[in-house]
Amino acid sequence: MAVTSPSPTVLRRWIAIELRTLRETAGITRPQVAERLQCVASHVSHLETGRNLPNAAELRDLLTYYGVSDRTDGWLSLLAAAKRGKDWWAGWDVPEWFELFLGLESSAVQIESYDALTVPGILQTPDYAEAIIRGGDPELDDAEVDRRLRLRLTRQQILEQDHPPRVWSVLDESALLRPAGKPDQVLRSQLEHLLTLSQRPTVDLQILRLDSGIHAGLHGTFTLLSFPTELIGGTVAYTEDQARGRYYENDNQVLGFRRTLTRVQVHAQSQAESQEILAQRIQELS
Repeated sequence: MAVTSPSPTVLRRWIAIELRTLRETAGITRPQVAERLQCVASHVSHLETGRNLPNAAELRDLLTYYGVSDRTDGWLSLLAAAKRGKDWWAGWDVPEWFELFLGLESSAVQIESYDALTVPGILQTPDYAEAIIRGGDPELDDAEVDRRLRLRLTRQQILEQDHPPRVWSVLDESALLRPAGKPDQVLRSQLEHLLTLSQRPTVDLQILRLDSGIHAGLHGTFTLLSFPTELIGGTVAYTEDQARGRYYENDNQVLGFRRTLTRVQVHAQSQAESQEILAQRIQELS
């Protein structure tokens, strides 16, 4: 199934966040909203967390109550899209915590990342991705490896859209040295793929040299996903550990990740210099 945007998951999230923001801006409490809608308070909470979507009548009433009835038509369009849409990963048995990331990734207009150990998923070749999946959990059977691999490769379709997201990847040089699968062949093909991708006008790739020393990126890998203001303004920071992914939306938290990324971008080699490093490493592996 093709990757489409915007994701219904992201639309639900946007509706929930905006309803909460509008209520708080208007100085109205959840119990007051429950009284207005003649519902239990938990229903209001579910509307503001994305667990439930409002129906059209509730939405009209809420927007009027919050003093933004002039935005009703646009909101109703978003509500309809959230209800009728289907996320491309439906049926893939994706962990719930990862579903939001897939929605955010497929809807972002800009994806920026610092990767300390390996090439980021949306830039991986099939052989390299398989090596990463198998190396990360050697106990996986072939069927599960294949499922995860197909999921990862399907994510990459966002790069082939008519209007792909802008990708800015800062990659630690150690990823260029770490063997994957057959030490030379798989890694060489992966680096050739990176070099090709870096020629695209929507892809910026920087290598952070090992001799750059101690830097802010030593805190670990992270991704910043930015969105069109008409959908869901702002940026979300994402990190992932062995157990699950974590999302950071607070302005101060996001600013901290933004500052870290800016620092590593400044310390990293330029696009042209990074292409030269890739070409040299490819030659070494040939």
